[in-house]
Amino acid sequence: EAEAVASLQHPNIVAIHEVGEHEGQRYFSMDYIAGKSLTELVRDNPLSARRATGYLKTIAEAIHYAHQRGILHRDLKPSNVLIDEFDQPRITDFGLAKQLTGDPELTPTGHVLGSPSYMPPEQADARRGSLGAPSDVYSLGAILYHLLTGRPPFLAESLEDTLRQLLDKEPVAPRLLNIS
Repeated sequence: EAEAVASLQHPNIVAIHEVGEHEGQRYFSMDYIAGKSLTELVRDNPLSARRATGYLKTIAEAIHYAHQRGILHRDLKPSNVLIDEFDQPRITDFGLAKQLTGDPELTPTGHVLGSPSYMPPEQADARRGSLGAPSDVYSLGAILYHLLTGRPPFLAESLEDTLRQLLDKEPVAPRLLNIS
């Protein structure tokens, strides 16, 4: 998968120049992007609907590009989107990416990979279905929720409690959280 990810050439995906292994550790060599992550951008205040949806449109187009080339990101979240010097979102951290074709069991049974506050239910519990492009689309929705409300859709004190919320509850309606 690493080589497939390295071949992604899109202006809103941080370019990967080298993929390899050093002393048993896999690595990516990527462009440096000066700027803030979406997490940092909304730390003090949620974004306006216009700005949030503008960013999300650009991010969704870049993820669609990756999906068209058979790549599933699997860890989309605000901290993996950097806003560059031209106020453009740039997707980074394809460390958990997988090819969409091939083995439908993308994660070994019993392992949860990714960020629970933004992952789709099928990534948190394999019994709910297999991962695919709709899984990344769910994460895009979770990012939009965070941009509009200033918090992720699910967040608890422990990983287990966050996963339980994700699997068993609906997030609080954004209009109840966004006071602006």
